[in-house]
Amino acid sequence: MKLLLTSGGVTNPSIHSALVQLLGKPVDECDALIVPTAQWGHPLCGPASVRSLVAADARSRHFSGLGWGSLGVLELTALPTIGEERWVPWVREADVLLVDGGDATYLNHWMRESGLADLLPSLPDTVWVGVSAGSMVLTPRIGEYFVEWPAAPDDRTLGVVDFSIFPHLDAFPSNTLAHAQRWAADLGGPAYAIDEQTAIMVVDGTVEVVSEGQWTRFDE
Repeated sequence: MKLLLTSGGVTNPSIHSALVQLLGKPVDECDALIVPTAQWGHPLCGPASVRSLVAADARSRHFSGLGWGSLGVLELTALPTIGEERWVPWVREADVLLVDGGDATYLNHWMRESGLADLLPSLPDTVWVGVSAGSMVLTPRIGEYFVEWPAAPDDRTLGVVDFSIFPHLDAFPSNTLAHAQRWAADLGGPAYAIDEQTAIMVVDGTVEVVSEGQWTRFDE
């Protein structure tokens, strides 16, 4: 897949330009599926925040509210009960998957249980746009610092990319660069700390940071 891994969505012209580059056409000509699943695993999320996302209201203007040609919902917890013959065509027909934040280990669980994780290698032209946990789930590990789901066996995630992500840099008192440095020291691999104005674009293994804000790379 073509990946646009963000902390807060498509928040500035540089990230928007990268998105259009990956899509190969304007946003308003694209069919999008929004994945809210990670929200159910995080204690700060719930019915109201999921509604905001799905309704593409003002709070979601940088993500589901970008003006997509069409916008549908792909709830991963439902997929095992309806059969691949129904949901796989929905995914294949989409131009972009918009994968929202929440708890990345919960999202990792349902990516695997639903079968979507197994489908990803067969979607070379599909764009994955992640916000927070929706980006972190593609990394090898998220660090214990970000595990909120009580049933998570550990902090491991899908490992589609070979680096980890510390999102929301300086957006909260507990997400400073000093916190990120301590987090990275425990991972044993490369990592990025990114703020709300930064994205990481990955195409065919090539990694490019797109930013109008602040970011730091931590090497192993």
